[in-house]
Amino acid sequence: MLTRRERLMRTLRGEPVDRPAVNFYEIGGFRVDPNDADPFNIYNAPDWQPLLRLAEDHTEIIRLMSAVRAQSHVAWEATGGDIGRTSTVEEGDHRFTRTTLKVGGRTLTSCTRRDREVDTVWTIEHLLKDTADLDAYLQLPDDYLRTTVSLSPLLEEEQRLGDRGIVMVDTEDPLCAAATLFDMQDYILVAYSEPERFHKLLEKHAALIYARTEQVAREFPGRLWRIYGPEYASEPYLQPKFFAEYVVRYVEPMVRMIQKHGGFVRLHCHGRLKHILDLIAGMGVDAIDPIEPPPHGDVELSDVRARYGRQLVLFGNIEIADIEGLPPPQFEAVVRRALLEGTRGEGRGFVLMPSSSPYGRTIHPDVLRNYETLVRLVGA
Repeated sequence: MLTRRERLMRTLRGEPVDRPAVNFYEIGGFRVDPNDADPFNIYNAPDWQPLLRLAEDHTEIIRLMSAVRAQSHVAWEATGGDIGRTSTVEEGDHRFTRTTLKVGGRTLTSCTRRDREVDTVWTIEHLLKDTADLDAYLQLPDDYLRTTVSLSPLLEEEQRLGDRGIVMVDTEDPLCAAATLFDMQDYILVAYSEPERFHKLLEKHAALIYARTEQVAREFPGRLWRIYGPEYASEPYLQPKFFAEYVVRYVEPMVRMIQKHGGFVRLHCHGRLKHILDLIAGMGVDAIDPIEPPPHGDVELSDVRARYGRQLVLFGNIEIADIEGLPPPQFEAVVRRALLEGTRGEGRGFVLMPSSSPYGRTIHPDVLRNYETLVRLVGA
């Protein structure tokens, strides 16, 4: 019998395995501490403990980790560049983080909110509100945005995992770095109507992302990577021609850097894939996730397997809404279909995986049973 690590690596290489791998994505993906008493830590809730143990003990763990270590802006300011301030305050059941940048004669502000009962962060004020803000942001010194790389946490986590799984390098693409500066409506407007300005923003972030991607790929070779952000240029947000302009143009160099050092690239893209799958495959990526089934997506797993399965390892295609909303007998039928479609015929490999995970403090018993079904049906 293969170890969980061996099963994942053989899947990535397109080699035969004894059974499909199963992975819970963020559960077991993000390293959490159930003993942390922080009131904003939902994972210390009793409901979460069986699910966390199930992931750690019975799934092929893919630990999502970034090698990025943010530069200390305080230290940068000490050299004379008084540009930005970030502060975090708690108000009742909310934790607010506010950022202020002074650049190009303008003051740019943003604010995020985290609630005690859910593990997610909402941006309630975006940094860039119009093209004047964008023009000012483009004047930010690259040194202010530059990050450093630290591989020690990734290497240490590999040691801790042993044969239970692998570390996956997690990185945004230039589009994600750019689009998240705006409210979604403003981002779409700028991407459509101001392509020259938007490319300047993409190029600014690309230079920084490429530098650290090349370094990590060289110093941490042969590992799996996840690149996230391409969904910002998928339908219904933008037409496929913009996917070619804003994703392929900037992500393909990242793919080449990673693969040059023996790494594997998994492209993360929610939503509608039908009209961009050729573009994704054309970048030469090794895998794709989460291949959401209709009506959340617009392609069937069987079709993706038939057309692209010899090139791509398919991660999916269990929708989180089904895990949380379907009774266990009905959910089991969904899983059986995904396993059949993901492994039928010739293909590089398939990993049974949800599209996301619960983010509240309470886990309903049926949700736990549905996760147990994922494990049971692959024979883990």
